[in-house]
Amino acid sequence: MLKTRIQSKLEKSVKKYFIKHPEVKLVAVVGSVGKTSTKIAIGTVLAQKYRIRLHEGNHNSELSAPLAILGVEYPDNIRSFWAWWRVFRAVRKRIRQPADVDVIVQELGTDAPGQIPHFGTYLTPDIAVVTAISPEHMEYFKTVDAVAAEELAAANFSKLALINRDDIDGMYAMDITNANLNTYGSTDVAEYHFLVNDYTFADGFDGTFTGPELAAPVATTVHLVGEHSIRSAVAAGAVGLKLGMSPEEVAVGMSKIRAVPGRMNLLRGVNGSTIIDDSYNSSPLAVASALRALYQMQVPQRIAVLGSMNELGEMSAQAHQQIGALCDPAQLAHVVTVGEEAALHIAPIAAAHGCQVESFRTALEAGAFVHKYLEPGGAVLFKGSEGGIYLEEGIKIVLHSTDEEASLVRQSPAWLARKSAFFSADV
Repeated sequence: MLKTRIQSKLEKSVKKYFIKHPEVKLVAVVGSVGKTSTKIAIGTVLAQKYRIRLHEGNHNSELSAPLAILGVEYPDNIRSFWAWWRVFRAVRKRIRQPADVDVIVQELGTDAPGQIPHFGTYLTPDIAVVTAISPEHMEYFKTVDAVAAEELAAANFSKLALINRDDIDGMYAMDITNANLNTYGSTDVAEYHFLVNDYTFADGFDGTFTGPELAAPVATTVHLVGEHSIRSAVAAGAVGLKLGMSPEEVAVGMSKIRAVPGRMNLLRGVNGSTIIDDSYNSSPLAVASALRALYQMQVPQRIAVLGSMNELGEMSAQAHQQIGALCDPAQLAHVVTVGEEAALHIAPIAAAHGCQVESFRTALEAGAFVHKYLEPGGAVLFKGSEGGIYLEEGIKIVLHSTDEEASLVRQSPAWLARKSAFFSADV
């Protein structure tokens, strides 16, 4: 009951804020995967011209999203009356003061049906960016059709929608009632797209960005890994053009986009190797994209460390088996699985395809194996979920320097204590 009252009060405060400050634009980012990377990319581009507000973490739920929009810190103790008293004092001050930003970029998340539509009861984003539709929280959604209806609801309660043409099946167009929409992607079937002229995994993609507002394509470089990563940069460029940025400002902004920790982030490994750190979270679409990026790397050896994918419900076995089928022995020296689902369903399929497979219970064991067999100049992908997998701790074992541990996800004292207890219990 208390949470409901607090949530209602926060939502009313957000409505008051936008009534008081109608000049402030709101960009909402939703989707099954890629929300945070796309949010940060949009913020990077918009910062070339505008004052922006965004929370770099994934504060995207019922209580945290309103506070992130208002730029007020989430309380450490959500059960404390005085903590919330201080929060609402800061909220009232934010509403009264002149606007300190021009654009707010906010991701909106969902764990169960109805949560994205509820955001529409108090938010009217100027632009909604929908990044992807793929299996997520399937114990609650049951079908991908239900996921699509949930995520695409944001397109319908926003003034304008930008839809990822590459990662959203056209069959879900029936879920969109908003006629004011555009598509973006990494191929020219989308209205906003990026055509690649050259690519190296060290420097990223050189190419040209195209959109309806542009008289001619603009040249820029996207310093990211993997074709799927281009799409977040294209979304950012599209938002920039929609909000009145010049082609030159957009091109400069796109060139400044960098990978978010734990999301296709390149790190230096032992023996001159390269680590692709994609350890933040995992889903079938994201794993497939990450493997394609690994296969594109021109290196003497490739290793894929694949953790179990969480929250897939009844489709978990099938989804893991599909990933096993993507493991190519011609491309991979080793497939390393972490977690029960990966061992049960990825490992046997990958082995049947001819891959050398090793399965471990924990990321620490997997990291030790990779450290032993990683050849000079090789590349290793760490792709895993949060709960019970924590591949970032395996990455530590193969990092070139402990200084780069700061680039890993979930390294706060609270997270480290939680993971220490997890690994200790597994011994």
